[in-house]
Amino acid sequence: MILPEDLQCLKEIALKGGLKGPVWVSSQSLGGALGTSPQTASRRLQSLERQQYLSRSVNPDGQYVTVTRSGEERLRHEYADYCRVFGSGREEFVLQGTVISGLGEGRYYMSLEPYVQQFSQKIGFAPYPGTLNIRLEPSSMQVRKRLDQLEWVRIHGFSAEGRTFGDARCLPCSIAGIPCGIVIPGRTHYPDDVLELIAPVGLREALRINDMDEVKVEVAP
Repeated sequence: MILPEDLQCLKEIALKGGLKGPVWVSSQSLGGALGTSPQTASRRLQSLERQQYLSRSVNPDGQYVTVTRSGEERLRHEYADYCRVFGSGREEFVLQGTVISGLGEGRYYMSLEPYVQQFSQKIGFAPYPGTLNIRLEPSSMQVRKRLDQLEWVRIHGFSAEGRTFGDARCLPCSIAGIPCGIVIPGRTHYPDDVLELIAPVGLREALRINDMDEVKVEVAP
């Protein structure tokens, strides 16, 4: 677990621009910003480097430091906690992930009229014939588990042309202000860290995103 003093140091590096790339700091300047001695500031940087929250390139007159992906996730977790502390009282859930290619089945299932009618009636839009698949970051997995405690919309299965199509559940959400829905079929082929989303538009085209691009899914029940 990261110490509060180390977290304060990590935040200071981020405020200096360390999330965007290497920033130059000296132990003396960092100690002044943290209200500690240069020796203590140096120990904080070493501790953060050991925990892989930042990377360093040490020079005789100072060092260049960069917040790593793990460090950014730790700061985002802290930010989410403060949002819940100072929020409006209605809990919001934010999940971070990257776009991946799916199995290609979403286009077929989201074109079936019995499903389309239910989505239109129950979540307010007819789904675009296709789904967007997102692989969640490890830091979002706890948030994902908490979603199971919410009230999901039930989508009933049906039979047609000698085939049986199963039930599903859907949770309204949004991406960049576009209304969406997290869909989990009764028999899913995806692991827990993959989300399958529907929307009234093609999300890849609307958001101009491709595989490996990062997206943020917001759920406000």
